[in-house]
Amino acid sequence: MTRMSAIDCATRYFDTGAFKTDLAHLVAIETESQTHEKSSELRRYLDQAIVPRLAALGFGCSVHENPDPAGGPLLIAQRHEGADRPTVLSYGHGDVIRAQTGMWRDGLHPFTLVEDGDRLYGRGTADNKGQHLINIAALESVLAVRGSLGFNCRYLIEMSEETGSAGLAAFCAAHKSDLAADVLIASDGPRLQPDTPTMFMGSRGAVNFDLVVDLRDGAHHSGNWGGLLADPAMILCQAISTITDARGQIRIPEWRPDSLTDDIRAALARLPVDTPGKPEIDPDWGEKGLSPAERAFGWNSFAVLAMTSGVPDAPVNAISGSARATCQLRFVVGTDADEILPALRRHLDAAGFGQVRIKAQEGAVFAATRLDPSHPWAEFVKNSLERTAGTPPHVLPNLAGSLPNDCFADVLGLPTIWVPHSHRGCNQHAPNEHVLKPVCRDALRLMAGLFWDIGAGRTP
Repeated sequence: MTRMSAIDCATRYFDTGAFKTDLAHLVAIETESQTHEKSSELRRYLDQAIVPRLAALGFGCSVHENPDPAGGPLLIAQRHEGADRPTVLSYGHGDVIRAQTGMWRDGLHPFTLVEDGDRLYGRGTADNKGQHLINIAALESVLAVRGSLGFNCRYLIEMSEETGSAGLAAFCAAHKSDLAADVLIASDGPRLQPDTPTMFMGSRGAVNFDLVVDLRDGAHHSGNWGGLLADPAMILCQAISTITDARGQIRIPEWRPDSLTDDIRAALARLPVDTPGKPEIDPDWGEKGLSPAERAFGWNSFAVLAMTSGVPDAPVNAISGSARATCQLRFVVGTDADEILPALRRHLDAAGFGQVRIKAQEGAVFAATRLDPSHPWAEFVKNSLERTAGTPPHVLPNLAGSLPNDCFADVLGLPTIWVPHSHRGCNQHAPNEHVLKPVCRDALRLMAGLFWDIGAGRTP
């Protein structure tokens, strides 16, 4: 009954091929939450793949309908060992992004796990089936060695994360007592570098919106009407150009955060951002005077995700009647989310672009969250990971991407700590999604050590 025994147990689970086999079963369930025809698969994932496994560990499980008709089912699982023991809430999502079948490289299929060297390919391997499988298997390893966890554990698995976590906040509010805990410890997102553990305590928020210039019905011949009719694409481009300067620095005052304090700068100092094999960082893009880590994790960024006017694949000699751009602001704590779009409206009006309409995208807002890296639970997790890995983890105040951490931090009022088990080149949300086998093996060891330490009675 030693910590190392639990870590060895988790290691054997990987080395014997059991992890690969179990992950293949999860990947084979086609849980595309963005595809209505696959809605029955969402429930099947919980009923057939997750509930039996957690029930075998002594969890009481209940599957609930989503309070939002647009969302999939949710699972709450609970294992209670004693009122005098700490309670850990964990989370995962079993739904996946669109499969993009036919776009994967030869020999790969999104719902068939394929091993190729150090990679395991398949939709959901990285986001998020592989990650919550690792955490559940780590719990199994601790139970196998100790006979108990040494703490109470609650698990929440949703099936709508890839559609904006529809209904999750309302569900958490309605089931607050069922999800009460001392801390959230969960896994999603990538490590900064594959060979070093990463932990983060929040995420940047995100708001998606369309900018639309709709001047008239239909298109008109550019020879007959050129110089007489206003061009909506040109108006839209000029309007967008006022939001940032030529290097992408944000010009809207309300979009510029005040939360990049000295302690956050210190936490971000010397963190690596470059990813081998991926695009090189543009040194002259983004906010001047900030390091790459500060731009990614401590500041706001505006992006134009898509833009259209006319028919780009089949242009004709005509002036379009309308133009549209889908845009996004990623924002950190210190940005008033309720003021993002009103501030944009004021800015465009002041710049003379009142004809540019702002259309908020439904269900496309994630709030920004952040936990102080010096929080006792953050220190506890950091020390445990370092003890197992033999090297300090990379510690981020918040992830550069977005996830529904506000449901746990704000609705449930928990300190939140995420230990990701993927890598930045995993191709999540794209063809050829995969996990790295060495990262998965290492993650199983880290989480077994962490769960052992929580049950050892020295938690905050």
